[in-house]
Amino acid sequence: MSIITRPTTSVGQPHKQRSRRRVEPIFYVFLVPSLILFTLAITIPGIIGIFFSFTNSIGIGDWDFVGLTNYVAIFSDPAILQSYLFTFGFSIVTVIAVNAVAFLLAVGLTSRIRMKSALRTIFVIPMVVSGIIIAYVFNFLFSNSLPSLGAAAGIPWLESSLLANPDLAWVAIVLVTAWQAVPGALLIYIAGLVAVPGDVYEAAEIDGASKFQQLLKITLPLVSGYVVINIILGFKGFLNAYDIIVGLTNGGPGTSTRSIAMTVIAGFNGGDYAYQMANATIFFVVAIVISLVQLSLTRGRNAL
Repeated sequence: MSIITRPTTSVGQPHKQRSRRRVEPIFYVFLVPSLILFTLAITIPGIIGIFFSFTNSIGIGDWDFVGLTNYVAIFSDPAILQSYLFTFGFSIVTVIAVNAVAFLLAVGLTSRIRMKSALRTIFVIPMVVSGIIIAYVFNFLFSNSLPSLGAAAGIPWLESSLLANPDLAWVAIVLVTAWQAVPGALLIYIAGLVAVPGDVYEAAEIDGASKFQQLLKITLPLVSGYVVINIILGFKGFLNAYDIIVGLTNGGPGTSTRSIAMTVIAGFNGGDYAYQMANATIFFVVAIVISLVQLSLTRGRNAL
């Protein structure tokens, strides 16, 4: 009897011949110019700015190293701390308002109503208008139209402009910012709601679930990934708020609505280049920490 043996292969040894995907040259044609522009416009200026944050430079002329002096001074500067407090508070409130309104609109615009396409187009219009233009239009409304309406209707608190009230000016900024930001979040929610299978709702109706129960038990869980995306994108965008605030209040009354971006840019123009560059560096580190926290919270989730 002859014993036939077959060659065995070791599990631990990798296959000698591995298929390698050849990168097409056309990819480098798109990658290299973008990488060069990003390096020249973002990376190098950022490194230079971080370097000058350890100096006493005013943007031009001679300068000397001062170490961590600028960073230490920032943590005891009430104007800087106020800008951080306002920016984060404004961002949190605006994110909540934008997502609540956008989700409700998306639910309505994906239901069985007439003229859905036309209504979607109308609601998306604010997204394509410049923020500074929107701010100047609403500035006129808050400063002239609403006070006139309040005087005619006998409403005392509406007779004066909200933008001149240090306690209520932030409300006007939130309303205008949300008005422009809702369309972007709306489109994402519509995409999520359209992707939900209709069979799920039909089965829920057979089981006797009401529309409100379907919204809480089916719609929200199935589009939770889209909620996460809108929160992350919105919060990061609102942290850099600038143009709408400039057009509405220019940081006033006083400095009650001055954002971090406004504080940094105002310092550049006022001769505090190194000081505000240190502020920008701290803000950059804070943004990175927030991004890492968001990634850790959403890691492993199938957002789309």
